[in-house]
Amino acid sequence: MSRVLVPCHVKGSVALQVGDVRTSQGRPGVLVIDVTFPSVAPFELQEITFKNYYTAFLSIRVRQYTSAHTPAKWVTCLRDYCLMPDPHSEEGAQEYVSLFKHQMLCDMARVSELRLILRQPSPLWLSFTVEELQIYQQGPKSPSVTFPKWLSHPVPCEQPALLREGLPDPSRVSSEVQQMWALTEMIRASHTSARIGRFDVDGCYDLNLLSYT
Repeated sequence: MSRVLVPCHVKGSVALQVGDVRTSQGRPGVLVIDVTFPSVAPFELQEITFKNYYTAFLSIRVRQYTSAHTPAKWVTCLRDYCLMPDPHSEEGAQEYVSLFKHQMLCDMARVSELRLILRQPSPLWLSFTVEELQIYQQGPKSPSVTFPKWLSHPVPCEQPALLREGLPDPSRVSSEVQQMWALTEMIRASHTSARIGRFDVDGCYDLNLLSYT
């Protein structure tokens, strides 16, 4: 299925503090990144791609347009998607990720804004985020190509009726050929090896056949 890149504006991340902000133990364990689409009308989101950078879990909320008289509402479409199997190890920390529409928890139509919620519970990493974020919508469908009826539904190759009627039965021909082959073998087996003289007729010579010089 074709896809089209949607131009977007990624706002700066907002950190939510975890722990006591008055001590050194306080650190940003949650980041919120808002994505807007100022030059695009509400669309159906098809795919999200990005490169992870030490984010352990990802949640996504979308703002969906309903009507001119009803304010757009926020809906959670992805909740705590695991990007790093173990937040304390490097596995998955810098992988490229693709998220598709069928993985979401809600309908992805009429999207007007996107909010990414990033979590990293491990204190080992000083910073985390997502990079190279790209949003795609479904591209235009390819025009259907119509074929002539005779090409879409070809008629099985058949021989003309007159030609079919004039041909012998294949099984009968095969049987007769086998009989002729057997008869030929019998004649070959009973053939005499004695040489027949040129003027010899039943062991005698016909005087009328002899020539005098």
